[in-house]
Amino acid sequence: MTYTEEFFISASQLIDAGRFIDSKSWVPATSGNFSARLPDGTIALTVSGKHKGRLETDDIMLIDADANALDGKKPSAETVLHTSIYKRFPDIQSVLHPHSLNSVLISRLFKNECVLENYELLKAFNGITTHESRIVVPIFANDQNIPRLAGQVEQYLDKHGACYAYIIAGHGLYTWGVSVDETLRHLEALDFLFACELQLHGVKN
Repeated sequence: MTYTEEFFISASQLIDAGRFIDSKSWVPATSGNFSARLPDGTIALTVSGKHKGRLETDDIMLIDADANALDGKKPSAETVLHTSIYKRFPDIQSVLHPHSLNSVLISRLFKNECVLENYELLKAFNGITTHESRIVVPIFANDQNIPRLAGQVEQYLDKHGACYAYIIAGHGLYTWGVSVDETLRHLEALDFLFACELQLHGVKN
């Protein structure tokens, strides 16, 4: 197929994001997956099984809004977790899913949610303008049945409203934003705040 200029721009952004995230050791081995929504509603997505610190343009594929491959490449089994976010939030243009150590440790320390409040760095999140804020990061049990897991996330959002991220226990973190850059900012802030909580609770990493 013929890719658009917008696809190549998004692919380049995802490749750069992968290098940055890998430099933080947040995507060991071939873990994680990243995506960006294009103006026509299709989605650029990292293919399955590629090291995220060494991505090339051919490692980025194109899917539709229902997670169907449009170019014959193989998407991650977790692709529906990306598309469900895009369907729910029309303004969201990027979803990043690393397997960071701090998110995994947080999921061992807290059972259902991690509450982050009264941190200056909360102002890194879209719409927050004061440290006198509180965000909740829900934690879901890991599940190899991805549609079932996506359904649990949907039920949580139906009940509690929008959030900035969620953790899959023992697995990793999903966060999103209106651009790849904003999503990276959310990711970096979350990792710092998770580290604060871990140290407050006596966990050394």
